[in-house]
Amino acid sequence: MGLQPRVYPQKIDVTNCDREPIHIIGKSLAHGVIVVCEASSLKIVQCTNNIQQLLGFPLDQLLNNELNSLLPKEIVAAIEAEQAEGAAFQSHEVLFNGKKFIVIPHISGSSLLLDIEPAGDHINPILYQQQLSKILNEINASQTVKDIGQQAVALVKYLYDYDRVMLYQFDEDWNGEVVAEVKNKDMNSWLGLHYPATDIPKPARESFLKQGIRIISDVYYEAAPLVPQINPFTNLPVDLSKSELRAVSPIHIEYLKNMEVGASLTAAIILNGQLWGLMACHHNTPKFISYHQRQSCKFLTQVVSNQLALKTANTFLEKKEESSKIRKRLVHQMNTKKNLCVSLIKSETKFTDLLECDGGALVRDGVVYLYGETPTKTEVKQIVEEVLNKKDDVLFSTKHLSKELSEAFAYKDVASGLLSIKLGNTNKDYLMWFRPEILKTVHWGGNPEKKAEIKDGVQYLSPRKSFERWSQEVSGVSKAWEKYDLQGINYFRENLLHFILQQQQEEIKQLNRDLLEANKELETFSYSVSHDLRVPLRGIHGYARILKEDYLGQLNETAKKAVQTIIKSAEEMEILIEDILSYSGVGQGKIKRSSIGVQELSLQIVDFLNVDKHYPKSTFKIDKNIPNLHADKRMLYQLLSNLISNAFKYSDKVDTPIIEVGFLSDKNKIVYFVKDNGVGFNPKMGSKIFEVFTRLVDEEFGGSGIGLAIAKKVVEKHNGEIWFESAEGKGATFYFTLDSNIE
Repeated sequence: MGLQPRVYPQKIDVTNCDREPIHIIGKSLAHGVIVVCEASSLKIVQCTNNIQQLLGFPLDQLLNNELNSLLPKEIVAAIEAEQAEGAAFQSHEVLFNGKKFIVIPHISGSSLLLDIEPAGDHINPILYQQQLSKILNEINASQTVKDIGQQAVALVKYLYDYDRVMLYQFDEDWNGEVVAEVKNKDMNSWLGLHYPATDIPKPARESFLKQGIRIISDVYYEAAPLVPQINPFTNLPVDLSKSELRAVSPIHIEYLKNMEVGASLTAAIILNGQLWGLMACHHNTPKFISYHQRQSCKFLTQVVSNQLALKTANTFLEKKEESSKIRKRLVHQMNTKKNLCVSLIKSETKFTDLLECDGGALVRDGVVYLYGETPTKTEVKQIVEEVLNKKDDVLFSTKHLSKELSEAFAYKDVASGLLSIKLGNTNKDYLMWFRPEILKTVHWGGNPEKKAEIKDGVQYLSPRKSFERWSQEVSGVSKAWEKYDLQGINYFRENLLHFILQQQQEEIKQLNRDLLEANKELETFSYSVSHDLRVPLRGIHGYARILKEDYLGQLNETAKKAVQTIIKSAEEMEILIEDILSYSGVGQGKIKRSSIGVQELSLQIVDFLNVDKHYPKSTFKIDKNIPNLHADKRMLYQLLSNLISNAFKYSDKVDTPIIEVGFLSDKNKIVYFVKDNGVGFNPKMGSKIFEVFTRLVDEEFGGSGIGLAIAKKVVEKHNGEIWFESAEGKGATFYFTLDSNIE
């Protein structure tokens, strides 16, 4: 299947006005002709149907013919050369029917487009240069944006003699205000009037940003459609975004008619790549401005744009420098006072000094600190919960807080405007600045609400017909936050995060110092208590054995069981104390490294365990090639003793117990292991098995639950790692590495 052709919508309704595809409108203004060629062959594939009327060429004789059938060969050759070199296209003068026309080529996708329009008049270059020099001097002397705009509109009025020339500035919501105006004396002034964003919808703004200047020589013109409507090579409507002759949205034409405008010229004012506003020229009757005159006007608006950008940049730099000085003072206060609340609110320089505001709030861990004119603490908490916590951005600003939170209208006199930054990654800490409402009357050029006509149940856009001054009281809106406000606060956030991070690092260091001290004290206490318990415990154990050996026959069964229980408990207690002493000893002792034979040490442990007597069924295996370890011998003995004794103990219940000590090579490290085929344990126990007093299995196996904790502590003292593999009923393998363990 081929591409399906797309055409310009037949009807624009209220729902799709802001998406109107004016770039594929497929028609030209009445005073000129659009010719579309296939770019590689220069074959004419489309043309507006007014070509015979304006240029004298029958349409059917041009379509599918070479471009040189329309233009002189030398001009076609120049266009081909410019296209091949990728150079900017030049305009060319051509005579048609004895009249001068301008040919303006440009590329659109895979097509070459030619705008052909009357050459018209030229501005006297000497006069233009004189006036341009004059306005540059006046603009340089101007102190405000409105002064610059007034000088610019006066010059445009002088050069092009439109009935009304205005400078129209957009706000952050794309509403516009007439900030400068020059007009004929018999016309009403529109200076200071506001117009809603819907008057110049998004597609129109994007078109101005790309093209820079647009003319409508006669609002009551009849558009000339392209023939055929769809490009036969692409099967799509041709993109006329850059065409000088692209027809105008029917909505905009109706809008101008309602304003009683006969012709218009509109040029974009672009600052830093963004559409700042428009130079709008209106004439009561049809009026044509030639291509070269429009280019001169475009150059003039670029000069104005540069001057406005310079003024804006100077203001930005001044505010930035002022903010930087205040930030430095705040940072100094933070570094000296070491307390955020004291540094920002209770010191000489306040955080609210960073920008124009009446008050602010600091929220730390849910606690609210206020300074200046602000909402109450309860209201600030509601702002955090209902507005800020629902925003993803770390910086949030609004000049109309009650739009975000209806309850905020009750305190609009102190907080219609809000600027906030999030401190950290949680939704607990914020710094906020508040601005009060600016109660004012906004004068609109007519009721700004666009009306719609209902036809067959569908709302079709009908531009408003009234442009009489319409006043509206604006409440609950503050002065807007400027870009320099947002940038300065963003920089300050970095300072705050750095300070908070330093505080957290210092707190962590102190906690680590306190923890190490507490551990030392705990180990000392544990060792001391365990040591001191041994003396009375030996007495209990000794006297209980005397009772058993000398008086057991004289006791009844209950007393006999009591004596046996005392002896057994004392023995278990002694084992527990020994293990605690061992655990504490590992923590307190310093490592004394030496070369230790793992095989010899393991065999010593097996002998000590008296395996032949206590575990007669068990088979012990050790790899004869197991490498030596460079470690503390006493600690390594504790490590291996606990792992090997556990292996014998927990495999004793199987038919043929096998205990194995071996090693593996892994990434230039030796990994040692102790393996058994005993009862195993649930691997979900994870790291808990290395915690003190954690038992692997049921009480049927003896032990204090400290052995593996000791093993882990020995490994950690040697900067090593210990881990396991196990499953219930399938044995267990404990692996460990020690730092510098290869001999």
